[in-house]
Amino acid sequence: MRGSSQSLSRRSVAAHPWHDLEIGPEAPYMINVVRNVSPSTLSLMAIFRFDINYQMTSVSILNCMQVDRVLYSSVVYPHNYGFIPRTLCEDNDPIDVLVLMQEPVVPGCFLRARAIGLMPMIDQGEKDDKIIAVCADDPECRQYTDISQLPPHRLAEIRRFFEDYKKNENKEVAVDEFLPASTAIDAIQYSMDLYAEYVLRTLRK
Repeated sequence: MRGSSQSLSRRSVAAHPWHDLEIGPEAPYMINVVRNVSPSTLSLMAIFRFDINYQMTSVSILNCMQVDRVLYSSVVYPHNYGFIPRTLCEDNDPIDVLVLMQEPVVPGCFLRARAIGLMPMIDQGEKDDKIIAVCADDPECRQYTDISQLPPHRLAEIRRFFEDYKKNENKEVAVDEFLPASTAIDAIQYSMDLYAEYVLRTLRK
């Protein structure tokens, strides 16, 4: 199902990137990631928020993305940034992913990625961890299997971006030490379980 439209549910004509796109048959080890920010950009795109019963909403807007915000500072995203479909975190959003690859990709597309680490982060007092991953189909980056293999400067760039990107908004962000691939895989599995529980609760209503 690699890069194929077969990985999309047929529940609606226009698929919702969070709920309709499958996470991938090899999850949590290999996952699909929906990209919503390119490297070297200031703007963050966000999917329209729908509950599981979003099929009742007009099909014409199901696959839309909107500009969520523009960064207040001159720092830019260091890599492709997105989320894993069919996952859920404590902040009621899908789990975030920073994907290392050679080229930027357009907003709204999805790619196969493999988690190599986790960056624990607290954003204004709330947990907002980030998965660090590599594009599984990038011949240069896919060689990395754990975050410990990345050059120290690359890790410093990632850490500094997230420490600084909200400073001009007077918002406090704290980044802890990077954790290994095994921790990232556990975090993805946990977010998959939370999403499954959310679906069951919704269907029971």
